[in-house]
Amino acid sequence: MDMNEFKQVLISEAKEMEEYVIEKRRHFHMYPETGFEEVKTSAFIEEELIKIGYNVIKTAKTGLIAILDSGKEGKTIALRADIDALNVTEDNDKPYCSKIPGKMHACGHDAHTAMLLTAAHIIFKHKDKLEGKIKLIFQPAEEGGGGAKLIVEEGHIDDVDQIFGIHVWREGASGTIATRKGPFLASADQFKIEIKGKGGHAASPHQTFDPTAVLVDIYNAIQKIVSREIDPLEKAVISIPMVEGSDAHNIIPSIAKMQGTFRTFSNDIRDHILKRMREIVEGYSHAWRCEGMIEYEIGGIYYPPTINHADSVEDLIEILKPLDEVKEAELTMGGEDFAFYLNKTKGAFIALGLYNEEKGIIHPHHHPKFDVDEEILWKGTAIYSILAFYNLFKS
Repeated sequence: MDMNEFKQVLISEAKEMEEYVIEKRRHFHMYPETGFEEVKTSAFIEEELIKIGYNVIKTAKTGLIAILDSGKEGKTIALRADIDALNVTEDNDKPYCSKIPGKMHACGHDAHTAMLLTAAHIIFKHKDKLEGKIKLIFQPAEEGGGGAKLIVEEGHIDDVDQIFGIHVWREGASGTIATRKGPFLASADQFKIEIKGKGGHAASPHQTFDPTAVLVDIYNAIQKIVSREIDPLEKAVISIPMVEGSDAHNIIPSIAKMQGTFRTFSNDIRDHILKRMREIVEGYSHAWRCEGMIEYEIGGIYYPPTINHADSVEDLIEILKPLDEVKEAELTMGGEDFAFYLNKTKGAFIALGLYNEEKGIIHPHHHPKFDVDEEILWKGTAIYSILAFYNLFKS
């Protein structure tokens, strides 16, 4: 059969496995596990992969990589699905709601895992058509733990020529496929600011060095970095949603704190923000006889911008044509540790739309009512399955 006929076979088989992918997605949804705690999730995936016939290795504490080597010359292609959930209490009324209190797949990683696991069946079935090597990466701890960074550091991407990942996307209509050349998702930095002063009674502020007053000034000054120091044609955002001071209306605390995040698509702008925030914190604190400290990369993880490789995007647009048109995705200030892979090798990150107003699939990622339109799952399976044969379709 020719290449387009083979693609149609892969697409048809993805549709035929729709019941399986939905069943597996519901299983993962009911039993969510957060970053580096995905022990049962990992064991379930490993058992399924071994049944299929894959060689499976452990990675990044609780992650897995299924490897299939054709023995024929060709590039090494990697496909990635993240497997971790969030510390969110689900607020849905579905038979497959989370059974683990305080934990929920509120970002769609259950869908990613199910789609790649289902694609694993289809890929293995047609292993005689593979060229080169395929790696199926079931990655832990995307949500802040930087599981991708560990996988890169362990050397599992050293021999990878192209890597592709899918994320179900609330911003896209259900079933649409989208990506973009160059920057796609922003960098994601965390920071914590602590101001140490001298506490006392709120009725006698002159006898204190009030850290809350300094904190407010610093908060406002930091916001001016974006509005007054960054080119308006560039993109950057700083948000500081966590502020902590006294626990009583009449007590000036000795310490005040705040935490936040900033996002940008440029490493140069990131470096400027880092420098100016430190100068602002230290300068304002010194001016008001307090001690100011700022800590970056809380937990030791900084997510760089997710920057797709232009030729990889061009390739997948062409390769996926028999499945659907690949639209241009909009930039987003969300962060993704898939960026660590793209800093190491070529590849692209793909958005699979899930928004469906008729079904009530309207809530954003990380929301207690977040859900996935399960009718799109076969399509994600088809994308993974087709891209596994990248060598064949590119030759």
